[in-house]
Amino acid sequence: MFKRIFAIGMVAALWVAAYAAVPMSVDPAHSNVSFSLPILGGMSKVTGKFGQFSADIHFDEKDITKSSVTAKIKVDSISTGIGARDNHLKTADFFDVEKYPEITFTSKKVEKKGGKYILTGDFSMHGVTKEISFPFTIHGNCADKKAAAVEPPCGFKATLQLNRKDYGIAYERKDNLDFMGDVVDIDLNILTAKPRPAAK
Repeated sequence: MFKRIFAIGMVAALWVAAYAAVPMSVDPAHSNVSFSLPILGGMSKVTGKFGQFSADIHFDEKDITKSSVTAKIKVDSISTGIGARDNHLKTADFFDVEKYPEITFTSKKVEKKGGKYILTGDFSMHGVTKEISFPFTIHGNCADKKAAAVEPPCGFKATLQLNRKDYGIAYERKDNLDFMGDVVDIDLNILTAKPRPAAK
């Protein structure tokens, strides 16, 4: 019995060690989290991005379903190119930055369906958490099956849509209730950074 427990423990320890051997972090200088919202029934749109975000990615090149990601976005870093509008977006009319300073995502599973990768997890924004799923693509060394081992750079891209009202962001202009759309298009372009060497 002891030998069996010991063997199971060794296998588990080796699995954890192998899994933790390929942690990745985001290269913020070459990654972006951007969004767009239609206005006036799609006649135009407002675009923007978040300048501060981070993610811990564990990528298993042998079995992608064992991969995971946790991500955080600093809402205060929102930028649409117009300062007055950015300040309004930070108020309780929209994101309410003082009360909800971060947007987060924690993955639950990664699947491969019909040649596509699907990421599912808990997305939290404005005090509301919902499970979402969206497809993503892999580029760079992570997508190179000939590579001996996964090494940065790796690229991950995804596009998805979220309804702002599902997360309690329901502000409307009183002078034109149809001015702002509800569905936000989100574009993720993530490049991983090289892991920092362990401190000696």
